[in-house]
Amino acid sequence: MSYLNSLKVGLTYNLKTGTKSINEDDEADLDDLSTVMQIKHAIESTGSTVVLMEANDTIVTSLTENTVDIVFNIAEGIKGRGREAQIPALLNLLNIPFTGSDETTLGIALDKALTKRVVMSESVVTPKFQLFNSPKEKLKRKLLYPLIIKPNAEGSSKGISDLSIAYNESELYSLLTDIITKYSCNVLVEEYIRGREFTVGMIGNGNDIEILPIMEIKFTGNKTENLYSYRVKKESETSIFCECPADLSPKLEKSIIKMAKKVFTVLDCKDVARIDLRIDERSDIPYFIEINPLPGLVDDYSDLVVIYKESGHAYNELIVRILNEALSRYNLPKVEIQ
Repeated sequence: MSYLNSLKVGLTYNLKTGTKSINEDDEADLDDLSTVMQIKHAIESTGSTVVLMEANDTIVTSLTENTVDIVFNIAEGIKGRGREAQIPALLNLLNIPFTGSDETTLGIALDKALTKRVVMSESVVTPKFQLFNSPKEKLKRKLLYPLIIKPNAEGSSKGISDLSIAYNESELYSLLTDIITKYSCNVLVEEYIRGREFTVGMIGNGNDIEILPIMEIKFTGNKTENLYSYRVKKESETSIFCECPADLSPKLEKSIIKMAKKVFTVLDCKDVARIDLRIDERSDIPYFIEINPLPGLVDDYSDLVVIYKESGHAYNELIVRILNEALSRYNLPKVEIQ
């Protein structure tokens, strides 16, 4: 495919406002201006022009007044279970090419329970779970303690604390009440898988999906149960360390790669995604936890960025790679760093 260095790219995003609220993690999935500017500079390194478009109530005007060749989308949306789907749906409506998965994939993937139901239909192994709309509902007998309790349609470990594991009925309903009260949402309760935790980055489309080196999240300390909680993510320099590539047997690595590709394909992801999974310490079986088809791109912090840089590439290369994957899907000339 030919290369082009005069592309006009829209960059859609949602910024943190710094507004104080009851929940410390309310804006955990939004971006700082520094990240937006770093992505802008990465795209500009190809000779392309970038138009910043904050995904708020001005976005329709921005898109109609600025003719762009493609949009690089990192927007999380404003509110609601389908918020990540808002910008892709609008871009499709306006017939504007964009990076990443479409509104259907993003709408499903943010809903953890719905995602699990979809991938289970294709024989992907995931922990047993139950969706709660009220703390008055009864726990199904088939679910065994310990259980992890988390908001059903949130990312970035929002609503997950170091105490989000329940060992008995009293703890379960206390956590359910707390999350439903604070986040006004339904709650996913699933069996906690004791064992190693991994995250897998994927880039590409169709038969050309590249599985990046598998990364293991290792926790400091000697806790029996470990959670990749909001606090742990904030204090990642002291709470965890990452091993990439992870130390895996060939059999286990093959199983993880097979699962990652299947989930990516079943949900019809585009260009880039990252899945989280745990390996049951008793059976060595991988359990799918969740997928993020709109992964964070914070330099030296977001898991996908860490993985890509550990594989020997620079931040700018990751951004341009994602952009080029999308350009190829739309049969548009790719760009290259100058």
